[in-house]
Amino acid sequence: MTMWVFGYGSLLWNPGFAVARREVATLHGYARSFCMSSIHHRGSEEKPGLVLALDAVPGARCAGLALAVEAGAEAQTLDYLRERELISSAYLERNLDVELHSGDIVTAVTYVIDPHHVQYCGGMSLEDQAHIIARAVGGRGPNTEYLYNTASHLSEIGLHDEELDWLARRVRQITS
Repeated sequence: MTMWVFGYGSLLWNPGFAVARREVATLHGYARSFCMSSIHHRGSEEKPGLVLALDAVPGARCAGLALAVEAGAEAQTLDYLRERELISSAYLERNLDVELHSGDIVTAVTYVIDPHHVQYCGGMSLEDQAHIIARAVGGRGPNTEYLYNTASHLSEIGLHDEELDWLARRVRQITS
């Protein structure tokens, strides 16, 4: 059995594990949004940033990448992902069905937001998000880098996220 991981944010451009295959995929029932306050990777406790998370929304769809883990690296990959994604317990690890571009359905390890966690900040206006992202910096670098890399990688694989594209343009205006 192939182990799949669903990437919708930084996993698109920085998976951090051996990927045997990438395929455009859709996850139903979740929306990609900057609904998680970042106090480690893209912000600090004093000045939180924002990172993308999958927020459960009836009827929503999130397009991203299904990443097939290289055979033999499954346990190591899962350990790595848990250390990376579960750093503050704001994400919940789920095995969810994603629909590959080919039409096949695979089960993928997916990290979704816990809407009851203190770092959950869903419903914030795009303008407020832009101002936070423009100024935050964390252990993995500037919040702007995270936004720009995610938006550009989505575009490179033929996927467009109107909110991310708007945020990227607005953050560039704020920071110039």
